[in-house]
Amino acid sequence: MSSQGALLPRSTPAASGMSSRAISALLDRLEAESVECHSLMVVHRGHVVAEGWWAPYSAGRPHLLYSLTKSFTSIAVGLAIADGLLSLDDRVVDVLPDHVPAGVPEQGRRLTVHHLLSMTAGHRDDSLAEAWRLEPGDLVKGFLRVPFPEAEGTRHAYDNATTFVLARMVERVTGRGLPELLDDRLFLPMGIDHAEWDRVASGAAFGFHGLHLTTEAVAAFGELLLRGGRWGERQLVPRSWVELATSRHIETLQLEDGSADADFLCGYGYQFWRSRHGYHGHGAFGQTCVVVPSHDLVVAATGAMEQSWLGALWDCLLPGLDDVASPRDDELLAERLRGLSLAPVPGSAAPERSVKARLDVSAEGSPLPGGTTVIVDPVDGGWLLQLGPSLDIEAGHGEWRESAPLGRPVVATGAWQGDTFVADLYVITTPHRVRLVVDAGAGTAVATWHTVPLTGPSLALHLRSPLMTRPDVA
Repeated sequence: MSSQGALLPRSTPAASGMSSRAISALLDRLEAESVECHSLMVVHRGHVVAEGWWAPYSAGRPHLLYSLTKSFTSIAVGLAIADGLLSLDDRVVDVLPDHVPAGVPEQGRRLTVHHLLSMTAGHRDDSLAEAWRLEPGDLVKGFLRVPFPEAEGTRHAYDNATTFVLARMVERVTGRGLPELLDDRLFLPMGIDHAEWDRVASGAAFGFHGLHLTTEAVAAFGELLLRGGRWGERQLVPRSWVELATSRHIETLQLEDGSADADFLCGYGYQFWRSRHGYHGHGAFGQTCVVVPSHDLVVAATGAMEQSWLGALWDCLLPGLDDVASPRDDELLAERLRGLSLAPVPGSAAPERSVKARLDVSAEGSPLPGGTTVIVDPVDGGWLLQLGPSLDIEAGHGEWRESAPLGRPVVATGAWQGDTFVADLYVITTPHRVRLVVDAGAGTAVATWHTVPLTGPSLALHLRSPLMTRPDVA
């Protein structure tokens, strides 16, 4: 867990001119719509006025940000530009000449930093999977080989590979890895002492995905942007870059089936989404940093959300900026935030029961190989779960227990429900968890992801730190 101290000052909603009832209404709305949050932090006028973590998630634990990582890569690009090492007009083929495929189309030769930042390279869809298929050992080369049906600069298409290429360009011109550059220029000056990065098989940071930060670090990043790149007495990022990166550069389009969230139809900046109010960085399953300059407001959230929650934010929170509640309402909100929790598995302890079973992989995207031996043995106040030869995970009854069989922590809870043992295994630095169901009578077990990780279903892969995989995030 992170050891960093507080990054932002604290206050109460009433003292900052905000209604605690509005924040409570937001929590009510999320609960009513079954939106699974893992953390929420509201910053108004530079002070944290509300913060909460749904147990077993907690304040000191970094959380996978998925594509919210892209907004941090944008800042790295801005730093390289400010240092005179890169420009918006620099071409991919000039900065990375050793990654240019033979016969690259002329449009590929014209692609610039601007086209990558705004995701206007000319693809109609995410090119990542096709680029990987074409060039398994060189994603930059694969990206340049994917056909460009649209003229560059004319159409936005959400394209993960563009950010991967940007990360490699920044590393080439600075001579430093993306994590090291951001540690030195951004995170450590802000007091963020633990930024973990997942990496592709070569060891390079994804750039478009894979950054793990605490919720407060995400909120502090939003506050840095709100203040025009200034942190305390230091101008860490040029104000001009923050303004340029968070401005609209291209319109965003509805999906072909006509579906789209209103806050993703307001235009795209340089790895930031424009919103109905302000702008935001966004990652899969609801990892979000919202900045609303007009209201001096930053909201950071993590979770395992199947849908965008920004509509609830606008409906509940913004009206409360002009309606201050009482100190007693603040106390009730604080008490509620302290008690947030996801539900432990219900059922009995049955401390004398052991069971051995074999895993059935009829479930699509199984986190464990078919035929895996599953053993459930009681230990004091819980169980030891043996999942094959290398995964020994502790689970508590009515509480969460933590173990790290392969390096990355997993937090688990379980219970007997009749003749069935059920456990939830939280890969706690990510949005994901596995439900394990063991039928003692039949001697069979089934394991399923609540939300399947975009880097593949293998549980063992996601319990190693850092995660290293091919760049296959959808």
